[in-house]
Amino acid sequence: MPQTAALASLERRLFFKERELQALLEITQAITQDANEAALYKIYQFTLIGQLGVRQLALYVLEERQFRLKVGFGSGLRLGSLFAPAALPEPCQTEPCAVEELRLSDDWQDFELLLPVRQRETVQAYVFIGTAQAGYEVSEALGFLETLSNILLGAVANRRLARQREASMVAEAAVRREIEIAQQVQQLLFPQSLPNNATYAVQATYLPHTEIGGDYYDVVTLADGRLLVCVADVSGKGVPASLLMSNFQAGLRTLLRQNIPLENIVHELNHLIFTNAGGEKFITAFLGLYNPATQVLEYVNAGHNDPLLLPNCGPVQRLHEGTFMLGIMPELPALKVGLVRVPPHSLLFAYTDGLTEVFDDQHNEYGEEGVLDLLVRNCYLPLTRLHQELLHDIRRFNTHGSKFADDITLLSLRVK
Repeated sequence: MPQTAALASLERRLFFKERELQALLEITQAITQDANEAALYKIYQFTLIGQLGVRQLALYVLEERQFRLKVGFGSGLRLGSLFAPAALPEPCQTEPCAVEELRLSDDWQDFELLLPVRQRETVQAYVFIGTAQAGYEVSEALGFLETLSNILLGAVANRRLARQREASMVAEAAVRREIEIAQQVQQLLFPQSLPNNATYAVQATYLPHTEIGGDYYDVVTLADGRLLVCVADVSGKGVPASLLMSNFQAGLRTLLRQNIPLENIVHELNHLIFTNAGGEKFITAFLGLYNPATQVLEYVNAGHNDPLLLPNCGPVQRLHEGTFMLGIMPELPALKVGLVRVPPHSLLFAYTDGLTEVFDDQHNEYGEEGVLDLLVRNCYLPLTRLHQELLHDIRRFNTHGSKFADDITLLSLRVK
């Protein structure tokens, strides 16, 4: 008789080991067939019921810092959608425990054991296990249930990572497309050609710090023969800055066609920027209207770096008359239009602060003095060469070489 009982016990254990292997096979097949999360949880449930005869089970999986019910079956069970392990005695938060020892409510009394499922020393799920098929003791099933649950959770985690990667790729593609569109828009803002005639020549250089910069320049020949030159710098970078600058450019071009005074143009631009940005962004700008017939430049400096005028390479004049930066208030409280004579052989040089805010190893700033020193020494160079010399000089001075902290825009007007 003892041998018969031992043989029967061995046969029973072999039977359930075969069932366990079959259960593992079913769930691994589902994983390799790329089943979704809901299907994996269903297969987990049906495998436990069909292969091992588990009659009551509740699986709570950690999601967004809460344990949420993912699988629950059994007659008469009333399961909540969330489970708080803080209600458990401390040893049972990490080790299997008998449910009757947990002092939980009557809703949990149909279960026999609680199994924490750990991955990388962290509990990722709690499995409440009820009665199983006759001859398959729940205590014997713990190791297998933990293995099966770990396989399930690993597969679910992989599905989530795949979804996140896919969502990230879609988002990155959308951002890349936005950047490409913004770059195209920004390129359209800049004049496609610059004047070079018997009266004057214009040269511009633009070095963006990021893929989408916040600088802008424009050169427009008006119907009455006057020449507008503009350099501007919008606060911030990226797509929002590019869109705001496109509004500025469209507004400026529209206002120029109306042939209204420069003072009115600046007031209207301020209103446009404030309306579009709500005071959260601003633009510094220099706008100059040069009249070749009178050799007079009227200008407004709206909080921008002072452009430098070198009359026939003589004493420098800093063009500072104007107003506040644009867009920080609905109405500009004060605005003064500057007037300055620009005789033949004069050089007007405007720029953005990326040119001067360059530092050497001793934290000395290149500054306006560095710009002015180079301009005085090279004021008769062709404008293209002049810009090249400036960029070469700041690269030499800069502790980071060709890596600058901001966009750099150079705009030169030479009266012949």
